[in-house]
Amino acid sequence: MDETRATVDAFDGEPTVDAFDGEPTVVQISDIHGYLADARSALRAVGETDRFDPVVTADDDGTLHWADNDYVLVVNGDLIDRGPANDACLDLVWRLHREAPAGRVRYHIGNHELAILLPALVGWRSEYSVSLTPEEHRAFLERVANGDVTAAFEGYNYTYSHAGRNEAFQVADVNERVRDAARDLLETDSEHVQRRLHDRHADVFGIGDSHGGRGPDAGLCWMDFEYLDANAPPQVVGHTKQFEATRKGNVVCGNVIRMNHRSPGGEGVLVETSDDLTAVRRTSSGGVTTTSV
Repeated sequence: MDETRATVDAFDGEPTVDAFDGEPTVVQISDIHGYLADARSALRAVGETDRFDPVVTADDDGTLHWADNDYVLVVNGDLIDRGPANDACLDLVWRLHREAPAGRVRYHIGNHELAILLPALVGWRSEYSVSLTPEEHRAFLERVANGDVTAAFEGYNYTYSHAGRNEAFQVADVNERVRDAARDLLETDSEHVQRRLHDRHADVFGIGDSHGGRGPDAGLCWMDFEYLDANAPPQVVGHTKQFEATRKGNVVCGNVIRMNHRSPGGEGVLVETSDDLTAVRRTSSGGVTTTSV
């Protein structure tokens, strides 16, 4: 997949979605965590508004496909683990990635994708991410090495990553380092190499030593929203569970699926145009609301 080529660095306040013709709208969904029905509902909600075209359409079997639209879809990390439909959620993203024009589906690593890359550092035992077969594990690493899974994306006024950072960073740089790390792991995947990569790219992969591993010293995949400063560069993140899209100064957290999973409605996405950021949210009655964030 071709990388988005931004002509200016992240966080400088200039529009940066310039790898495509026109001005594509950015749709962000994060932390699906294996809950396919919730993800389907959130994605389909966009097309049920009066303001936005559909992101996806359903065929006669109910399978979702990329719609005829002008979107960039950012799957902002933690697609897997927790829920019951991890394989189906991956299938959905890979299908949309295949059907959409090149570069229009951006799948980011979260801490649960990082568990596939660096399982020795995470130390989990039963999650889907650390239970892949050797063939599945290698196939995912190849996806990352090929650029199908990255770490960040520059929108118009916000930069997207799973957990965010308080310091400005260059999107192209962190994405290149993630690709290079996957290539190293494809050559030699040992605990020693995993630890070396973790330490070398601590600003991206770092679990952190404080606050149980989600503190202010954690990297782009791990830091809790609590430690993102209100005056940090403008960002859209996931990672930290919220009931609704939550703004803190310049940063917005859109991780709403898990917190609302056991109640009707609440799941949704964020939609960015060059002018505004909107939360599209399913209501308890099955309708859809749109709110400026």
